[in-house]
Amino acid sequence: MKKAIVALMMVAFAGTAFAADVIEMKKGVKFNHKAHQTSVGDCKKCHEAAPGKIEGFGKDFAHKNCKGCHTDMKKGPTACKDCHK
Repeated sequence: MKKAIVALMMVAFAGTAFAADVIEMKKGVKFNHKAHQTSVGDCKKCHEAAPGKIEGFGKDFAHKNCKGCHTDMKKGPTACKDCHK
């Protein structure tokens, strides 16, 4: 029984444990997920509900939230060419 519970827990959290380190998005944008996990630390900063896809993610979300966070933290790319290679 104990092994079954451990196995279930491993399956339930596999998505967060095996999230891609670098995610390639549209228009040549590469997002280093692992670096953001380390730097930001709080998953809810980007993932409001639960880990996984970000609801409503797209150009407007990225320009407002991602660029906004970089500006606030004075860290990370903020110019168009910094993200769009």
